[in-house]
Amino acid sequence: MPPRSLPSITSVFRKGGALRPFRLLRQDWRNLPKRYLSDWKVFNQLIIASSVYLFFTNLLPGITFASDLYVLTGKNWGTIEVVFSTGLCGIIFSLFSIQPLTILGVTGPFSILAENIFSLCETSFKIPFLPFMAWSLIHAAWMHYLLAIFNAHNWTMRYVTTFSTEIFSLLNSIIYFHKAVQELQRAQDALSFAAFLYSIIGAVGTCIVAIFLSSAESWKPLFHRYIRMGLSEYAAAISIIIFISLPHVGQLASLDKETLQVSKSFRPTSPDRTIFFVQFWHLPVSWVFAALIPGLIITTLFFFDHEVSSIICTISRYGTRKPGGFAWDIVLLGTTTALCGILGIPPANGLLPQAPLHSESLMHEEKETLHLVGSDGQEMTEARVSRRVYEQRWSHFLHAIGILCFISPPLMHVLGLTPTSVLAGLFLFMGEQSLSVNPILFRTFYLLTPPSELPKLPKSISSYIPIHMYTVTQIIITTGIFTITLTKAGPAFPVIIIALVPLRLHLMNRLWSRDVLRYVDAWACRDGTPEDDEDREKAGLDVELQVRNGSESELNDVERRGKEDGPEPMMLRRLSVDGEKEG
Repeated sequence: MPPRSLPSITSVFRKGGALRPFRLLRQDWRNLPKRYLSDWKVFNQLIIASSVYLFFTNLLPGITFASDLYVLTGKNWGTIEVVFSTGLCGIIFSLFSIQPLTILGVTGPFSILAENIFSLCETSFKIPFLPFMAWSLIHAAWMHYLLAIFNAHNWTMRYVTTFSTEIFSLLNSIIYFHKAVQELQRAQDALSFAAFLYSIIGAVGTCIVAIFLSSAESWKPLFHRYIRMGLSEYAAAISIIIFISLPHVGQLASLDKETLQVSKSFRPTSPDRTIFFVQFWHLPVSWVFAALIPGLIITTLFFFDHEVSSIICTISRYGTRKPGGFAWDIVLLGTTTALCGILGIPPANGLLPQAPLHSESLMHEEKETLHLVGSDGQEMTEARVSRRVYEQRWSHFLHAIGILCFISPPLMHVLGLTPTSVLAGLFLFMGEQSLSVNPILFRTFYLLTPPSELPKLPKSISSYIPIHMYTVTQIIITTGIFTITLTKAGPAFPVIIIALVPLRLHLMNRLWSRDVLRYVDAWACRDGTPEDDEDREKAGLDVELQVRNGSESELNDVERRGKEDGPEPMMLRRLSVDGEKEG
C-alpha cells in the first residue's frame, strides 16, 4: 500500500485547519451571547447553598496554602495575597468567562512551583523574587494568548487520556496530604508537647468530622431530608467552625496555639512592601529573558490544569447544555495571570477538586417532556425526570465576592483566629475528597482483593495481572513526579506530566494489549479510546485500499480494451475513469 500523504504546512493554516488563527476564539465569541443573559436569570436556594459551600471549600484551602507560602516564600506571599487573588480572579471569571462552572484558586502544584522558584532566586540567582515572578507570569500571559489564538485545545487536549489525568489528580491528593504533614511539623517546632498533641487531634478531628458529615444524605431515615442535605453541603464548614471554636473553650484556652498569619491592614504581607504593585521593569534584562523558562512551565501547568478542570465539571453526568469556551477562557486566564504578577500576588487557575464539587452542589431534578414519533407515525409525548446542574454565574460570582470581602482588616482578623491544625485537617479532607473519586484508588484495592472476588473481565482479557501492572505503573510514576517536586528540579514537574501524553500513545501500546488499554483508559475530553480511533482509521484505510485496487483493476481493463480499439478511444476512456475516481 502506498504511504499516505501528509498535509502540507500551509493547509493547517487554511480555513478549518488545526492552526487556523482565531478559529476557536471566533466560535467562542459567537457562543458567549447565546448563554450570557440566561446565566443571570436562574437564582434560587440551591444556588445560594452552592455559593456558601464554594466559599468555604475555596477560601479555606486557599488560606491553608497561604500558611505554607508565608513560610516558604520568605513572607512575600501570605494570607491577604492568596485571598486577594482568589476573590479578584473569581469575580473576573464569573463575569467574563464562557464556562462559569470552572472555579479558580491558588493550587497546590503552583504553590510547590513558587516555593522552588523562590528558593532558586534566594540561593542561586541572588535576585528579588517578586520581579522575577512578575516577568514569569507576564511571559505566561502572552503564551496563553498564543495557545488560544492557534486553537491549542484541539491539538493538545484531544490527545490526553485518563492515564494522565488520573496521575495528575493523584499527585494533587499527595500534595494535600504532604502539606498537612508540613503544617504539623511546623507546629511541633513552635508549640509545647501538649499543644502539639492537641494540634494532631484538631487536624484529624477536622478531617474525620467533615468526612462523616459529608455522608449525611445516606443517613435516611434519620433527620428530615433538608437537614441531611444541609449537613452534607456544609460538612467542611461545620467541622472547621467546631475546631476553630474548641481551642477557646475551657482548659484548652490555656494551651499555646499557632494560628494563621494575617495582615492587620490592607497592605502586602511583606514588611518591605507598602502597596500591591511590583516594579518589575527594574529587573536586569538578562533575567527578564531567563524568566521565559518558568513562564513556559507555568503556562504548561495552568493550561493543563484549567482545561482538565473545565472538562471535569462539564462531563455528561452533569447534563450541561450551554456552549463552553476553552479558547476564550484561556485568554482570560492569561490576562488574570499577568495582572496577578503585576500586583505581586499568586495567580489563580482552575481548581481540580473544587470544579466538580461546584457542579455536584448544583445538581437538581428537572422534568422534561419529550415529543416522540411512534412506529405507526403518530406523535407521542413522554415525561422524563433527569438530573442536571444549574448553569448560571451567580454561585461563582457570590462566592468570589464573599472571598474578596475578607481582604478587609476586620474580616482578615477573623481568619487570623484559625489554628494551623485546622488548616492541616482541611488539607487531609481535601486530599481524601480528591482521592476518593480517583479510579487509581479502586484499582489499588483490586491488588488486595482475592481473584475470586474481583469483578468479571471481558472475554478478551484473561486475567487481572496486566491491569494490576498498569495501576502499579501509575502509582510509581506519580511517586516519582512527587519526589521530583521536593528537589531543585521541582519547577519542571508540569513538563513531565505533559510528557505522559506521548508516553501513553506511543509506548504503552507495546507493553499492554489493546484490550487491556481499552478497558482501563479512555480519552479525557471526548468519547472513546485511542484504540477505538485506531480501529476506525484502519477500517478507513482498508476501504480506501479496496477502492484504489478496484479503480486500478478497472483502469487496466480499459487499457486492455484500448489496445483493441486504437489510441484515441483508449485516451477518452482513461479520462473518464480518472474523473470518476476523483469524484
